[in-house]
Amino acid sequence: MLVYGRNIAEELLKSNYDIKKVYLQDNFSDKLINSLLETKKIPINFKSKIQMDDLAKGVHQGIILDIKDYQYTELDSILKDNPNFIVILDHLEDPHNLGAIIRTSTAAGVDGIIIPKDRQVGINSTVMKTSAGTLINMKICAVTNLVNTINKLKENGFWIVGTDLENSTDYRNIDYSGKIALIIGNEGKGMSKLVKQQCDFMANIPIYGPVESLNASVASGIMIYEVVRNRK
Repeated sequence: MLVYGRNIAEELLKSNYDIKKVYLQDNFSDKLINSLLETKKIPINFKSKIQMDDLAKGVHQGIILDIKDYQYTELDSILKDNPNFIVILDHLEDPHNLGAIIRTSTAAGVDGIIIPKDRQVGINSTVMKTSAGTLINMKICAVTNLVNTINKLKENGFWIVGTDLENSTDYRNIDYSGKIALIIGNEGKGMSKLVKQQCDFMANIPIYGPVESLNASVASGIMIYEVVRNRK
């Protein structure tokens, strides 16, 4: 998988992530990144700006990394660490939303993120870039069936909190002190009916202005930090 940009390059080079190769634009200059590259002894290929633009299909800032594909974590592996806060994404489609949610979740100390294998954006270079490299510090589990997964979480003591504008409670009036699995729905359709039926609580974020709803990553940030705030 190709990822690009100086922030993500710096994050990955500081970690033990498997980097196969690095492409640098001719005359690339960044003292920290150059020093990390020298320490890591990773093969470097120098290319012209046109060649770099061809590879990245986006703003690469003169550096592209060829890295090992992201390895998903099994649900049992997440559960064995006795987590108390998990985020579930119900068929998100926008990689920028996924990347932003991963970054917020990492910052807030979320124990893991669960996504469905089908009809959901997976981990790609855009997700990695939007997460600013924090993806490497987050356990993400891809499952075949969300409903079965939610039931397994319930068996492990989790309360399931969904998000919806209708038939729901102000998100500030819910008790998040237990083990919480927070579900964020699809950008356009929201949560699926079957997933919604599994929720113990339904939360909404009040809208006061002439806006129908919040962006999925913005809503996630508000909800995630409300769960964290409740535990302080």
